[in-house]
Amino acid sequence: MEKKKIAVIFGGKSSEHEISRVSASYVISQISKEKYDIFTIGITKQGKWFLYSGDIKAIKDGSWENDVNNKSAFISPDSSVKGIVVMSDGKCEIIPLDVIFPVMHGKNGEDGTIQGLFEMSGIPYVGCGVLASADCMDKVTANIIFASLGIDQAKFTWCYAGDFKKSPEKCIEKVESTLDYPIFVKPANAGSSVGISKANDRAELEKAVEIASREDSRILFEETVIGKEVECAVLGNDEPFASTVGEIAPASEFYDYDAKYNNANSLLFIPARMEKEMIEKVRENAVKAYRAVGCTGLSRVDFFVTEDKRVMLNEINTLPGFTSISMYPKLMEKSGISGSELIEKLIELAFERA
Repeated sequence: MEKKKIAVIFGGKSSEHEISRVSASYVISQISKEKYDIFTIGITKQGKWFLYSGDIKAIKDGSWENDVNNKSAFISPDSSVKGIVVMSDGKCEIIPLDVIFPVMHGKNGEDGTIQGLFEMSGIPYVGCGVLASADCMDKVTANIIFASLGIDQAKFTWCYAGDFKKSPEKCIEKVESTLDYPIFVKPANAGSSVGISKANDRAELEKAVEIASREDSRILFEETVIGKEVECAVLGNDEPFASTVGEIAPASEFYDYDAKYNNANSLLFIPARMEKEMIEKVRENAVKAYRAVGCTGLSRVDFFVTEDKRVMLNEINTLPGFTSISMYPKLMEKSGISGSELIEKLIELAFERA
């Protein structure tokens, strides 16, 4: 049987560039070499695209960028091409593709931006489409959608960073009249908890807005929810499957970037330390939220579970981490789906969706 050609894309202009590289290393290692010819495209932090053909280990540590064999390359938006355009020595070569696996987190990878390119190219791709990716990436938009659907979540409000800069008193009054301290302050668009702060008073709120404004032009304010932080991996298109539920015990005050990837004291419990009925409730709500915004392929759905048994949606990650310590593959493995089986299923779902 002739092998199918798959492109794995990693890196990008994102605060999660480094995590994307680690995730891509894992994904590439799990793709069947007997069924697929694998082409890897790396995007630098400056936005330059290269076809990379070297050792996978160099992707993980970032040294792939120095490979002398790198060639400028990009996915053609022309649907008659359906492939990679490789430029070398003043000539162009076309590598036809059957499917794309974008292993890119955060801005320009998980927000519908690159998904729009894939749609134009006519090439099937793994993961959510343009609208679901954009909606879930934007925390303000996502919260408004979930509120309109009656999905339980933290109380929130939001403002433009520009409006806050012009009239901080007016914006602060709006926030303080809606929420009690402590308040979580988040950029609408970012990933891996980048730019998120917890404010205990007005002075900290102003500082938190300054930090969040570095990442996005809209700022989300949320009440503090006391409860277990749990996550559920969802897989599928029209009939999604929800994994068992994992629980996070972060090493820091909340599960920020450092607690996720750098601090070995952060603990994961799979399954979560909850009664079976609560685990089933989380799974049910995960599928409900997943379908509500039109997710396809995969997403990790995060919740808070309070002492009074409220299951409160936190966020949906449409392209969750795929590192060796990431919750999504761990949850699927616990649910009986190995890493290689998971990657194969995701590729099948891409073809099914197309």
